[in-house]
Amino acid sequence: MQLFYKDNQERIVSLVDEKFRYAELCCKCSLLQDRYPFLQFASIGQSVLGKPIWCIRLGNGKRKVHVNAAVHANEWITAPLLLRFIEEYAAALDGKEAGARWKGEAEQWYQRNTLWAVPMANPDGADLVQDGPFHCNAYKAKLIEWNKGSFDFSRWKANIRGVDLNDQFPAFWEEERQRRGAQGPSSQDYSGFKPLSEPEAVALANLTLRESFDTVLSLHSQGKEIYWNYRDFEPDGAEGLARRLAAAGGYQAVKLGGSDAGYKDWFIQEFRRPGFTIEVGEGVNPLPVKEFEPMYAEVSAILAEAMRA
Repeated sequence: MQLFYKDNQERIVSLVDEKFRYAELCCKCSLLQDRYPFLQFASIGQSVLGKPIWCIRLGNGKRKVHVNAAVHANEWITAPLLLRFIEEYAAALDGKEAGARWKGEAEQWYQRNTLWAVPMANPDGADLVQDGPFHCNAYKAKLIEWNKGSFDFSRWKANIRGVDLNDQFPAFWEEERQRRGAQGPSSQDYSGFKPLSEPEAVALANLTLRESFDTVLSLHSQGKEIYWNYRDFEPDGAEGLARRLAAAGGYQAVKLGGSDAGYKDWFIQEFRRPGFTIEVGEGVNPLPVKEFEPMYAEVSAILAEAMRA
């Protein structure tokens, strides 16, 4: 199925197939760069298997906003959700019909904000969930062992070394490791042998330290909830902003306890600035492709509100 806008240009980011692998991400990024040369693409690091982790920069403003997605492997649907927003934002700046939804706002966003987007933070894991372990070279046998002998990796959350990337950050990491109780590589909940042991987590941390973002959002699934606090390190106004974001997407702003070592947790602790985990959609991960369009309506409204804030 091909989707066209009134200006007779095919939409680049759509999800009509059942999968969205790293190769699809790279293809879509190349097409976006060709159509919108003002988009800036750069690798912020590499995955365990050597895949560049792509970051897209858009904007010229002093306020720095970061959004990442597909940190958890079986939450890969968040990658095309974020990439679709980038496409529509760029189209609005370029005066194309694809961006009509943000007409009149996009230029204000561009002048006020600089957006740094990492659509697929865990590319090895995203491919593993969708295609199985056969592309994983030396890790194939270990992965099957860590997956308890099963070739079904649809519920896998970790990276290719069996480390949960959202338990990797130096924010009470020891407490989180003890709480999780995982002693070694697993489909989920293993925090690694130390904080930031995994190159994908290091890439996000280094980007964040270098750019010193004003606010960050991390797209996960599922639950239609927005988590905004961390051990009382969050700044004044964080809850109010979370409620704005939640209202925009029809989600709930939730004060979360009993969780540490996530990217959002570390950012709030490190910078004392607003950080949010957005739990996209409802159901069982990986969420079904048929839910992509209604999820996008919600997620894009939340991201637009973040750009307005």
